[in-house]
Amino acid sequence: MKSKRNRFAGKGTNTRKGSNLKTGRNYTYDKKYEEKKEQVKNREKRNKARKAALKKGTVKLGDKKDVHHKKPLSKGGSNKKSNRKVISRSKNRAKKSTTKRRSTKKR
Repeated sequence: MKSKRNRFAGKGTNTRKGSNLKTGRNYTYDKKYEEKKEQVKNREKRNKARKAALKKGTVKLGDKKDVHHKKPLSKGGSNKKSNRKVISRSKNRAKKSTTKRRSTKKR
């Protein structure tokens, strides 16, 4: 089976407007998405949570930790102390990519 990777990636021949020459990814959509009011508000909340954790001393600059929201801001979660906890960056970002799936095993 052929790889689904962009055939122009890493070759410096990708000349599409707004794309990254190294990866072949077009960031135009990402920029538009990140400029939406809702996303700007969520980013402000995440930054505020990180700043509060820095002030409290639970995280430090460059410590590879994230402030995890137990109920995500995108799903209506708050920025209250009870909804936040500090976990490693890799664990926090792995949680975003996993979803609850039905078990396909027969019982």
